[in-house]
Formats: sequence, structure tokens, C-alpha cells
Amino acid sequence: MKIEIKSDVLSEGICRLSVVKNGMSGSALNRYGFIEKIMSSGKDRRVGLNVKNKGFVLKDKKGGFSLAGIVTAGEEETVFSLRMEKGERFYGLGDQTRDRLEQSGSRAVMKIENVSSYIPIPFIMSSRGYGLLVNTTFRHVWDIGRTKKDVLTVTVPKGTPEFYMFRGRDFKELLDLYTQLTGRPDLPPKWSFGLWFICRMYANDFEVVTDALNFRDRQIPCDIIGLEPGWMETFYDYSVDKKWDTKKFPIPSYAPNGPNTFISALKRMGYKLELWLCNDYDLSYEEERKYKLALKKASGTSCFSEDDVEKDKHFTEPVLFDKFTKPEQPWFEHLKKFIVQGVDFFKQDGALQVCDHPDRLYGNGMTDGEMHNLYSLLYSKQMYEGFRAHTGKRPCCFTPSGWAGLQKYTGTWTGDTGGGPKTLVACLNLALSGHSLVTCDMETTTKEGIHYGFLMPWAQINSWNYFRHPWLQGTKLSSAMRDYAQLRSRLVPYIYTYAYHAHKTGMPIMRPLALEIPDEPAAANNLNEYFLGRELLVTAFTEDIYLPKGQWVDRWTGKVYAGGKKFRYVPPEGKGGGLFLRENSILPLGPLRQYTEEPSCEGYSLEIFVNEGGNAEFGLYDDDGITFAYEKGDYRIYRFRAACNKGVLAVTVPKDFKVDAIIIYSTGKPDRFTVNGKTALLEWSGNRGVCKLQNNG
Repeated sequence: MKIEIKSDVLSEGICRLSVVKNGMSGSALNRYGFIEKIMSSGKDRRVGLNVKNKGFVLKDKKGGFSLAGIVTAGEEETVFSLRMEKGERFYGLGDQTRDRLEQSGSRAVMKIENVSSYIPIPFIMSSRGYGLLVNTTFRHVWDIGRTKKDVLTVTVPKGTPEFYMFRGRDFKELLDLYTQLTGRPDLPPKWSFGLWFICRMYANDFEVVTDALNFRDRQIPCDIIGLEPGWMETFYDYSVDKKWDTKKFPIPSYAPNGPNTFISALKRMGYKLELWLCNDYDLSYEEERKYKLALKKASGTSCFSEDDVEKDKHFTEPVLFDKFTKPEQPWFEHLKKFIVQGVDFFKQDGALQVCDHPDRLYGNGMTDGEMHNLYSLLYSKQMYEGFRAHTGKRPCCFTPSGWAGLQKYTGTWTGDTGGGPKTLVACLNLALSGHSLVTCDMETTTKEGIHYGFLMPWAQINSWNYFRHPWLQGTKLSSAMRDYAQLRSRLVPYIYTYAYHAHKTGMPIMRPLALEIPDEPAAANNLNEYFLGRELLVTAFTEDIYLPKGQWVDRWTGKVYAGGKKFRYVPPEGKGGGLFLRENSILPLGPLRQYTEEPSCEGYSLEIFVNEGGNAEFGLYDDDGITFAYEKGDYRIYRFRAACNKGVLAVTVPKDFKVDAIIIYSTGKPDRFTVNGKTALLEWSGNRGVCKLQNNG
């Protein structure tokens, strides 16, 4: 076997080391489009990569940075190693540990495992300003100074891996480069940022509609009603013959899409409908079909027959495994009948996709060793592409498992692990691995779980086998859930803006302190705090908190804190944790809506925290929330500004944007307050002032 190590520079800040065996390199991530096809430029103004024998050196041409390592490749195993510096910190690797964020001294087995390792991502970032992606789908091992404290080693037992290296000024730039290569997250529909409620598995149509009506009657904003596996005639039906359980959901056969079904009733109340799914289909046939079609189009030749999939498998070595039966149609096809009925999206449960299948040969010629970590990616990709092609609308994809590149197609929840502190660590590790849309099964029996569950990129209450309905939690918790749900409703435009930022830059909505303020030592391995966007800091599951440098407003009380130190913080009655507004910030809050698309005559409120000599700006993103028109530039960004200079606090609001009130936080009342250049009345009390507007002043 001929084995070579090749290097090339792909773009500004991205280099690649390729293990080439008999002319082959890369992995199924390349074949199926999870890694963008960036053509080698041959040179980079910033980075140079040189290979000699087994050694490589990565250099920053504009500074003194240099990274040296060794790649050893045999007929099977490949070992990549590099020298670690004293005090060097590492972040990433996805949801494969829930005990830490900083990965130095750890060992990680990169394989999807139910509960224990839902979303391992073979990407890591160093505090020295470089990142590393291992391009393989095989199970492999990272040793980050565990065996030798000053050596990082990656051992890949099979295949022809590639090692992508990134050079950036900070973690934010490294995530930008990584998501350039593996895909930016597309915008999900705006309604996905409202509250989700998943009904009991045993619910029938009457209970589902009653649950939906209870949310409306009790003024608890909610956008989505979901059904667990009990909706199916055959419990846990893995086939493409799924049907409604007609005893629970007696949809008339003579009018399955009519205006009198329970689905239509939900629609009239403003809800979107989600269905739980399980899957054990061979998705590789459809992916091979798309791959071959793309090759034909690129070469300008005519279309091919389905038999081409059989003639040119990715791996051709003989195997003695059971082979999947070739499916008659793409897996997504059988879901179309439910979409026609009004189903808006599907929950892709872990089910068999997280399980080992050691005796299986897939239609693309791969065994489970290579397909296991890939299968979840194909599942989300085909769901996304199938829904988009069929409806022309933005998909809302939802799964607990994945691998490198999942952020482009899907959002995730933390699986069957509840909504406690460990799930927060999982979400923060995913954020540090380029994944933005995360949530958990909210813990509804504690105010701490409610606080955290509502202040995430997505918010979900999952009843499953239980009674987690907000109105069944007792007076205090029910009241807290209503308050948090109403705050969530008003935060949707803010969170949606940061979903757009994630789409443009790869920067996640939920940001660990190590990502947002990496230079502060207390941020290095903080497991109980995160930024929601840039302006809001959330503390969860602890009363021992750290406020970063600068000043902070407690949104619950209006009290101003000086940061850069630790505090003992006890939330006020009805709150489960801290929520702080950053100094020099503008927080736009939308009108209270019972669901995201509900019409409203009310305007926005702006919460502004600017002290003397400070200034703030916020660009509020908005579009139609449903279609892909934003990809063609059909969107608006409304810019709000505030500055305090010599006692004058000046706020600028777009003339065509309705603002009903401006709330000012400051350590001292300004001498003068203006809106769009005109003096405005500011009613002041303590550290807080309120200005009510008509026609924006």
C-alpha cells in the first residue's frame, strides 16, 4: 500500500494535512457534503503549513506563532500528535462529557453512545489561537495531555483521515473558520423560538386540544404542541407505513385533511404540530443517489440509473454481514402525507440511530464502524432537504445525536437526561463546538430548572409519561412558569436576531463565558453561567456566581452590580437564577404574544443600560420568519443606539419601528434625555427610568 502525507492551504486561516492511501483521502463527510469544497489556494497571507517526512509545522506569517507535530500513518491506524504548551487550554469535542468544559488532561472516545455521548464532535480549539478538526467518521480517541501532560494525540484506527487546522485571533474567529468549512446553521422558522409543549404519550385528540386550550386560557404563551410515540397505530413503528392510532386520533378517512380534525383546531389556536419519529432505514442509498447525481451534473453528463449505486460503492472490500434491503423510496417520502394534514415538523428520536449494528452492511458498502457516527448526520440532512424541497419553507429539524457538521441542518436536545446542571454543560460544550440550536427536557418541578429551561435558544416542556403541564405544578411553580413563558415570548425577537448572527458567523446563541470573555480566569471552566446573545448573562443551578468585569443590572430587581468578582446571589421570590443585563447594552423586548405569529398592535420596549461616557447599539433582525427570502436579502435590520455624554443620554430609534416604552438603567439619572434628538420625559426612581413614547417621540 502506498501511503503519503500531503498538505495544502485552503483559504485564509485554514490548512489541511491529508493521509493518502493508494490515492484515496478524506472520509464520508466529504463524499456527502458535510465539508464544504474549498479549493486549495496554494498560499495564504496568514498561515503556512510545511511537511517533511512525518513532521509538520504550522506557522503564522504575521506573528511568532508556530505549531509542530507528527503524523504517522500505517495501513490501518493513523496517529496525529502535537506538543502542548504549559497553561494551554482546550475547548470543544461536543457533547461527549458533561463534567468539564476545559479539556486539558482528558481522554475522549469519539463515538455516539446513547445518553453518555450523544454528540461527539471531532473539533477542538486552543487558547493559543488554533483549532483542529479530524475528518473521519470512524470511532477514534483524543488524548489531550492525559497520557503525556504536554502532548495531544489523536488515534484513528481506520480510514484515510484528514486533519484540518485553523488559525484565528480568538475562539470566535476559530468558530467562524470551522463553520465556514462544515456549514453555517440555516435559520429555522421564527416560531421555533417560542415555547414547545410535548403532550403525554397516552394523550388522545381530546386531551391534546384541551392542553392547547389551557395554555391560551391561562395566558401562557406557547407555539408548538408535540406528540410522543403514542400517536402511532404501531408503537415505535420503524417502517414507512406509519398510521395514526385511530382509537386515540380518529381522523375521518373521508376528510383526513378537512377543517374539523384536531389538527385544524390546533391551527386555529395558532399552534404548530410536531410528531415523534423513530427510524431504522438504510439512508445511504438515497445519499449515494444524490452524490452520483451531483457528480453527473458537475461533469455535464446525462442522468444515471439507480443501479449505479450498486456498481460504485464507497468501500468495496468483501464483508460477511447482513445487508439492508434496498428501500423502494427515499425515507422522507412517507412523511409527506402527514405534512399535507398539517404536521409542521418531526422529532427524530435517538431510538435505533444511537445503537450499534455490528452485523450490518449498508447500501453504500460501509459497515457500522464507518456509518455509526455518520447515520445521524444523514438522518438530519435528509429531513432538512426533504422538507425544504417539498414545502419551500424552512425546516425545523430536531434530534439528540450528531457529529461534525450537524449545526447546518438541525437543532438538538440533550436526550433522555432531563434538564439539570449536567445538560447545561452539554449545551455549553456544543456551543464551543460550533453548534447553536440547543435545548433540554425542561425540569418543571424546581424553579431552577424552569429558569434555565426557558432561557435557552429553544425552550421545551416534555411531559413524556408524566404530568409536566404548567398548571399542574402547584401555585408557586405554575406562576413562575407563566412569568417565564411571558418573558420568553417577549425575548423571541432578541433570540431570533442571534440566530441570524449564528447563520452569518457561526457564533452560537448560547455562549460560555470562556467564549465571550476568554481572558478572565473565572471563565475558564465555568459550568453554571452563560451569555444568551451578547447582552444577557444567565446564572443557573448555583447561588455562587461570578459577574465579569464591568457593570451589570439585575433584571429582576434593577440593582446595579460592579463585576470582576464573585458573589453570593439569592434570586427573588419566583425566580430560579440570575438574569443580568450587560453595561453598554440595548435589549429589545417584543410585545407579549400568545404565539409568535399572533398579530399585535403593541410596540416594543427597549431596556438600555448606559453610564456616563458609554454608548450602545443593537441591530434587531427581522424577516418573514418562514421562507428562504432572507437568503436573497429580503430582511430588515433595525438599528437602535444610545450614548451618554456630559450628562445627556441620547437614544436613537428607527422612525418606522414602533416603540412604546424605553426603560433606562444607570448609576445616576441623566441631566437630559432625548429620543431622536427631541427632549423626552424620563420618570426616574432609584437606578431606573421609564419613558413612554407615542410615535417614537
